[in-house]
Amino acid sequence: QVQLVESGGGLVLPGGSLRLACVTSANIFGRYVMGWYRQAPGKQRELVATITWSGTIGYTDSVKGRFNISTDSAENTMYLQMNNLQPEDTAVYYCNSVPASRLGFWGQGTQVIVSS
Repeated sequence: QVQLVESGGGLVLPGGSLRLACVTSANIFGRYVMGWYRQAPGKQRELVATITWSGTIGYTDSVKGRFNISTDSAENTMYLQMNNLQPEDTAVYYCNSVPASRLGFWGQGTQVIVSS
């Protein structure tokens, strides 16, 4: 049974940092390209960062230089280190396969609010 459990969100001031975690099932990183998505209020869900089994990483332009995606296979966990957060980063963040249809379901997500 595959699981996706996101955590680490919260309320942070502009310029602050958060580290999100996604606990998954064993061996998932070797089978799927994985990514972090986010959905801001009133907007479509967007893919912000991806990582392949070989460690190839990609970011959407709006987070390049600020976000860092990584995995810990021993802990079956994927992380998203988010630095210099801005109000436009406010969203619910989700982890999933890329494309998400490969796993076919979504976790509960974790809310990030960037506000002064």
